[in-house]
Amino acid sequence: MAAPEPAATVAAPGDAATNRGDLHTISLLVSDRPGVLVRVALVFARRGYNIESLVVSPGARGGFSRMTITCSGDPATLSQIIKALGKLVDVVQATDHTEDRAHETEIALVKIASTLDQRTAILQIAEHYSAKVVDYGSESLILRAVGASDKLDTFIELLRPFGIVELVRSGKILMARGLLET
Repeated sequence: MAAPEPAATVAAPGDAATNRGDLHTISLLVSDRPGVLVRVALVFARRGYNIESLVVSPGARGGFSRMTITCSGDPATLSQIIKALGKLVDVVQATDHTEDRAHETEIALVKIASTLDQRTAILQIAEHYSAKVVDYGSESLILRAVGASDKLDTFIELLRPFGIVELVRSGKILMARGLLET
């Protein structure tokens, strides 16, 4: 298996990956059993659909997990994928939340190489985006930012000129607003 690409795969503002209209967010309620993640991923792979982020966490009820998948591609194919996911034995519910009113958030950790004279500018950017400094080093800072994916994209692009050493993003999580279930 080939080594993963470096974390610098975040798209710059204006790139197709950030401004696409074909970006979809799907939530799945699944039984908490071994192999479920593999079967879900295979549904996407068989149809040539790329998963851009995937978050799995325990559900509100014991024995179930919530998967939040961000992917891009043709809406007609996505419709087929959601139907196929719904037919999997361990999938209780599969929903595309692309057009729904939902609260979305993501977390990013960004390690920046910084000299002492650059820190003021970096900290001003961090303050503007409500990012927290979680580690001060003699030659680096680690910032934690929380917010919508497009907000984090912009935050990261503003930090690039300072030298991003490492970047980790959680992937998008979401919850439907009101009494609508995710």
